[in-house]
Amino acid sequence: MDTLAFITKVVKEMLSWREMLDIFLIAMGLFFAYRTLRRLGTWKIVLGIVIAAIIFVVANILDLRGIRWVYSNLSHVALIALIVIFQPEIRKVFERAASLRRQKIGKGVSDLSTLIADTVFSLSQQRHGALFVFPGKEPIKEWLSGGFSLNAEPSFPLIMSVFDPHSPGHDGAVVVENGKLVYFGVRLPMSKTDTLSDDFGTRHHAAMGISEVSDALVVVVSEERGSVMTFHSGRAKKVRDKNEISSRILSHWENLTSYPLKVQRGKRRWILFSEVAISMVLAFVFWATVIISQGEMREKSLSIPIEYIATPQNIALVGEKPAEVKLHLVGPKSDLDGINPSQLRAKIDLSKAMPGKQTFVVTEENVALPKKVSLLDAEPSSLVLSLEEIVEREVVVKPQLVGKLPRGLKLASVELTPTKIRALSPAGEKKQNEITVMTTPIYLESINETTTIFCKIIAPPSVQPVDKRWPDVEVLITVVYPK
Repeated sequence: MDTLAFITKVVKEMLSWREMLDIFLIAMGLFFAYRTLRRLGTWKIVLGIVIAAIIFVVANILDLRGIRWVYSNLSHVALIALIVIFQPEIRKVFERAASLRRQKIGKGVSDLSTLIADTVFSLSQQRHGALFVFPGKEPIKEWLSGGFSLNAEPSFPLIMSVFDPHSPGHDGAVVVENGKLVYFGVRLPMSKTDTLSDDFGTRHHAAMGISEVSDALVVVVSEERGSVMTFHSGRAKKVRDKNEISSRILSHWENLTSYPLKVQRGKRRWILFSEVAISMVLAFVFWATVIISQGEMREKSLSIPIEYIATPQNIALVGEKPAEVKLHLVGPKSDLDGINPSQLRAKIDLSKAMPGKQTFVVTEENVALPKKVSLLDAEPSSLVLSLEEIVEREVVVKPQLVGKLPRGLKLASVELTPTKIRALSPAGEKKQNEITVMTTPIYLESINETTTIFCKIIAPPSVQPVDKRWPDVEVLITVVYPK
């Protein structure tokens, strides 16, 4: 297949609004996954996965069957391994997708950012370490441990007292949310990357840790250097003055009220556009590759049972009749893979059948196949069936005696009531006086005297009762003691 020609055909003829929506959703998934993984710093593993995916795409386009066989046999194990390895990252992708909503923030945020900026630089001048966490759209409660609930209005004396070296919670973090100091003395997760050098202390590594697993903004005051830094999305930036830290806090709060794909100005705008464009291209290549792979025509053989339907009431099938048929099918790989043999039946319609031998050809009409799947051949391709007219007749009832009477007893007679019953059977069956049905087994070893037993009828499949159910048979067994 000419891949370029196929893609051109896809673009011109097959891209309806459903396909466009399909590609768009795949692109958005790739985009959010890329942004999350980039922030979490797991690019070494991701790069290996991307290379493996590119090899798979090339193998599909060039029809490299060896590579495709390897991928098809290892794909299930690899998928489980990826889920285990990237469990935290996959979780973050879904969390980010669930936190796309806009949030409201209270009034007076400008005054609050100014208050925090003044307090932060007062703490830096006194060389008192401090750690502030401003949650974003993603929940962070699961990453916090320890600490104390505060839920207080921010004030300069309160913040200074919290981070006083003699305060029991000064080593922990303060969480600022909805204009209040919600918690203090909180412990944060440590960074799992090597972004920060070992020169930085525990506060900085904790700030980096929470910024790697969430979209929170973190402000750190160094106890040793007196410097101020902010952490966001796994990146650290130094702060030069109060205005800079205030503007960063305000910008963070403004992002809570904006949509996630806010178009920024300057170089960042073009970076965002390029990321979206690359995601769209990758999504289209992936989608087109899947369509090419799944659209390839393949052949498949499978055996399915035969079901005989709509048999007229006065006609019966006699003799041998095939129980299953083997089908040779052709169609797109995706449609063939979706066929479940246990749900297929080759239905032979006998509604117009006549007595005698007749031939029925197995065609696509007998099997409910998917639209794009065709029947190449069937084994057997035709069925020769014998049908006979059903007639009503009398049949003889015989007792089914099993075993022997106890010692000392002799069977005198066995009398049945009725001795004959009306039944339906094919006209070609044995003559009327030769057709018999049997009672259910009568075990003689359990009989010690003359007794009457009521039995059911056991008949061949071709012999059926006239009144839909067989009558019960009364069996009188007479025994005597020999002289």
